[in-house]
Amino acid sequence: MIANYRPSRPVAFVLILLLSITCISLLLLQARSPDLAGLLTDSELTHRITDDRHVSPSPVPAAPGSSYSQAHPASTIPFNGHKRANATMLMLARNSDLNGVLQSVREAEDRFNREFQYPWVFLNEEEFSEDFKTRVGNLIAGEVKFGVIPHDHWYQPDWIDEDRAKKGRQELVRNKVIYGGSVSYRNMCRFNSGFFYHHELLKPYRWYWRVEPDVHFHCDVNFDPFHYMIDHNKTYAFTITMLEYGQTIPTLWQTTKDFISANPQYVPEGNAMKYLSYNNGETYNLCHFWSNFEIADMDFWRGPAYSAYFEALDKAGGFYYERWGDAPVHSIAAALFLPKEQIHFFREIGYFHHPFTHCPREDDIWKAGRCSCNPNDSFDYTGYSCMRQWDRAIAT
Repeated sequence: MIANYRPSRPVAFVLILLLSITCISLLLLQARSPDLAGLLTDSELTHRITDDRHVSPSPVPAAPGSSYSQAHPASTIPFNGHKRANATMLMLARNSDLNGVLQSVREAEDRFNREFQYPWVFLNEEEFSEDFKTRVGNLIAGEVKFGVIPHDHWYQPDWIDEDRAKKGRQELVRNKVIYGGSVSYRNMCRFNSGFFYHHELLKPYRWYWRVEPDVHFHCDVNFDPFHYMIDHNKTYAFTITMLEYGQTIPTLWQTTKDFISANPQYVPEGNAMKYLSYNNGETYNLCHFWSNFEIADMDFWRGPAYSAYFEALDKAGGFYYERWGDAPVHSIAAALFLPKEQIHFFREIGYFHHPFTHCPREDDIWKAGRCSCNPNDSFDYTGYSCMRQWDRAIAT
């Protein structure tokens, strides 16, 4: 009976319909697989997470008019209908930062990177745990790489006079300066000032977007900031600018003045000195770009002007004898060694790093980005902001 059974026409139609729906569902699942990292097994996820390994993208010539060395092309192969920049998202973190890392990565992916799928590089002074790598990788649609910072790039050098450095830390602690007694904070500032762009995992790239744990991205980024930088010949970009703690950098400006006096060839006409000083460079007004958010061209840091500048700063020992931060170091270098037109304020990118917020004040930008922040909370023109000073610098 079973061998001779033939289904009726209605039953056959239903079977064919069910088979068709199943096939379509499988095709859709395959097409959306980059967004289904949470459904992958550990072994499948490992294929998407590389650890100190990278296959360089096929390069194409750098964009016309782009600055500095052509050793790192500005753009790579087409991706999702546009040419993706030779760029990476970058985060320095520890295993203990995991919850804050997950928050920042999730918002950066949702607000921007799920569309473009730029790779991520995570760096740590020790190995990342398997739990950290698995949970972070689960949020990222593109490639993610985890690396360890070389010992000599992170720890206090042997040639630093520890007795002098300790006295400097104790003085800042007495004055209740944030991170005044922290050696690890100084290690981080020195690494971010002079070494991160030489790390093996970053060597293939030209551009980076620095992201830190526990930050928020308030608005959709409906464009590619890297390609905006390339197309408009920009080198360094920021969202928040403010005053530095003067007690942390008492000799940084004099060290800088000594350097530019000995190396005037690195200081172009039309730089942003007016952002840094009210008296044409005699004194430093403490304005800097907050470097926990920055999008920049690493070939500027790798270039001769900044390399020589960092070497002079490092030899002076101020990262440990005082508490020189990477924010004023990057800011001074960008303002002095670049034409001011190559520094850009990304007003469209709503951003929060405790305790300050940048929120677009223009109604059309705020609406287009579906921003969740209140423009009235923006730090841009409050008392400790240097936004007015930046406006004056670029207007003259």
